[in-house]
Amino acid sequence: MRGKAGVVLGLAVGYVLGTRAGRERYEQIKTQADKVWSAEPVQRQVVKVKEFAASAAMALPSTLWNSAVKVTKAAASKGTAEERVERVKAAGAESADEIQKTAKVSARAAKQAADDLSTEGSGS
Repeated sequence: MRGKAGVVLGLAVGYVLGTRAGRERYEQIKTQADKVWSAEPVQRQVVKVKEFAASAAMALPSTLWNSAVKVTKAAASKGTAEERVERVKAAGAESADEIQKTAKVSARAAKQAADDLSTEGSGS
């Protein structure tokens, strides 16, 4: 019985001491992480990423939506089935071209933003 009590007491003391040291180290790491996050260079990059996400990256979803609306309107238009199919084909082809152009513009913008970030990050 005495051995078990010693083990339990040892575990309790180790836990308390470990917890204190662990908490202090956690607070040190947290403080350093907050300093890095709040640093001016990091925040400049955060702003750039937010601006990019709000502009070029949002162009593609709106283009997709507009294309879907055009195709739907073409399908719902008046006329024979053959006429509607032809209008849907034409609207689909036009939409595919618009989507492709927008995707290329978004990809170029993303690449440029990544290049800008890597250039600034390397100190060049």
